[in-house]
Amino acid sequence: MNRLAGVTSPYLLQHADNPVDWWPWGPEAFEEAKRRDVPVLLSVGYSACHWCHVMAHESFEDQATAALINEHFVAVKVDREERPDVDAVYMEAVQAATGQGGWPMTVFLTPDAEPFYFGTYFPPEPRHGMPSFGQILEGVRSAWADRRDEVGEVAGRIVADLAGRSLAGAMPADRRPPGPEELLGALMGLTREFDAVHGGFGGAPKFPPSMVLEFLLRHHARTGSDAALEMVQATGAAMARGGIYDQLGGGFARYAVDATWTVPHFEKMLYDNALLCRTYAHLWRSTGSDLARRIAVETADFMVRELRTEQGGFASALDADSDDGTGKHVEGAYYVWTPEQLRAVLGDEDAEFAATYFGVTEEGTFEEGASVLQLPDTEGLVDAERVASVKRRLLAARDERPRPGRDDKVVASWNGLAIAALAETGAYFDRPDLIQAATDAADLLVRVHMDWHARLHRTSRDGTPGANSGVLEDYADVAEGFLTLASVTGEGVWVEFAGFFLDTVLLQFTSEDGALYDTAADAEALIRRPQDPTDNATPSGWTAAAGALLSYAGLTGSGLHRDAAERALGIVTALAGRAPRFIGWGLAVAEAALDGPREVAVVGAQGDPATVALHRAALLGTAPGAVVALGAPGADEVPLLQDRPLVDGQPAAYVCRHFTCERPTTDPEELTERLGG
Repeated sequence: MNRLAGVTSPYLLQHADNPVDWWPWGPEAFEEAKRRDVPVLLSVGYSACHWCHVMAHESFEDQATAALINEHFVAVKVDREERPDVDAVYMEAVQAATGQGGWPMTVFLTPDAEPFYFGTYFPPEPRHGMPSFGQILEGVRSAWADRRDEVGEVAGRIVADLAGRSLAGAMPADRRPPGPEELLGALMGLTREFDAVHGGFGGAPKFPPSMVLEFLLRHHARTGSDAALEMVQATGAAMARGGIYDQLGGGFARYAVDATWTVPHFEKMLYDNALLCRTYAHLWRSTGSDLARRIAVETADFMVRELRTEQGGFASALDADSDDGTGKHVEGAYYVWTPEQLRAVLGDEDAEFAATYFGVTEEGTFEEGASVLQLPDTEGLVDAERVASVKRRLLAARDERPRPGRDDKVVASWNGLAIAALAETGAYFDRPDLIQAATDAADLLVRVHMDWHARLHRTSRDGTPGANSGVLEDYADVAEGFLTLASVTGEGVWVEFAGFFLDTVLLQFTSEDGALYDTAADAEALIRRPQDPTDNATPSGWTAAAGALLSYAGLTGSGLHRDAAERALGIVTALAGRAPRFIGWGLAVAEAALDGPREVAVVGAQGDPATVALHRAALLGTAPGAVVALGAPGADEVPLLQDRPLVDGQPAAYVCRHFTCERPTTDPEELTERLGG
């Protein structure tokens, strides 16, 4: 056992039995490197990363390679999901130096944590023009021993380059949020990059564009743009019918390796499924699509069934790899089918039906003649009862296969996304169990992740908080989740907790000019303080904070939080026309700001049918980013509810926008018209 044996990260624990003498990230590792006068080998990955496992098996479990590492380096292993700040800083250096990035990330550092050589996956033998990992180790060892001055100069230049990068020049001088022209320009840019044949944006590999789809739905709601809605509908249908969606068990894989959504990279991440669950729920809200409803509910059920922990939170991920039945771990083994496997479970007649329905062929769409289940053009195959029977039997048979591993750490930000998705999906589709699951996760975040100063731990495992502090996305996404939960349940305490976290955003993450940093002012100092306003697999912390600040301002009337949101949106003004695919959540928040956002106070006794009808109409309104408060007359937990009486003794809804309130209404249909539902 090495020094990883006592950590909480499942990814790091996977390496605890390696012959490599791994250290966790921390000052002790760098002090050891200084004492021994050797460089640091930094390896960054995550538990669901296929190539991380490959490199581990090929190199880190190899005795000779481990001996070379242990003799000439201090080896540090980092879980990028626990330490996104460390990952971000060194990934920026890798991308700047090589033009690409990815995981596993392999970086060699001086004992002062300055990077001087970079890469990602290295094979055990030279391959496809790539040097072997052993050659890399020998080359770095030699350079450190014989060309130390040159190494120091390279490291110094890299650190200086990183330190000199600033977003200040990208922000408009007046820090104004995007207006109609910038948002239209973003739509035009997305239209040019849209794949009109297969849906989505760009080519292979193709990632679910959750944040962009939310922007397009909001843009359609504000402007009536048919083009915006059509891109969402086409992409939503293509993903739902493709192999990226688990046609038996629900839930989405991380991405498709092709442009047609056919073959996924099979890991399933909490954040993807939380974001897509909410997107499909909002698509149903806008269109009434039966497909969107089914996908939203199935994805919510997948999260609760497969990712919920005993403590009520949600685990991070399911691995791509699993045992193929022979003891060998193979990517996708749990999910793919051959015609022979269908026949073994279903019999000849139903197997033929299932093969046609799910696109399973003798040639296969994956490796070794296996197929990823899809829903191709199945014109005429509409026997719903037979489809349900086939799916039920195949799922039962699949459950007997060795299951993919689960990374059961709870990440605060991703749980915030799940809370928002489950709360809304539960409210839309009359699923109180989903709302309860969202509430349980929120309770866990308060009990385990929050300290007495309203500071967040980023992770927990088995009900024990990790030592790592929350980053900006944790505060922002948890606040977003809590505000959504408050809108659904009418429990104002969640607004109060969100306010605590957003005050920390203002105090610890926001600069005087309104820009935001990914780490707190009092966080561990790295070679650069990370700062990135663009979306990655999740909304950027910067724009997620802007959205939560805007919603909180709508519910409380706080000018301080509204001003902070608008200043933060200045970066969206700068990037809307140049990189709309990578600022999708910021564009969605900008749509809400431009629309108001509309503030809806529903006043009446909870459980009263008239109150329930008004509340449902408010939640189903499509006005971009509308905020909803629910409470009895005289409730004051949420300022938006204050001084809102009943109307002629009846529950009523008040709609306000830009500091002006319309007359209250007791009619759900009228409320729906006002909110664009």
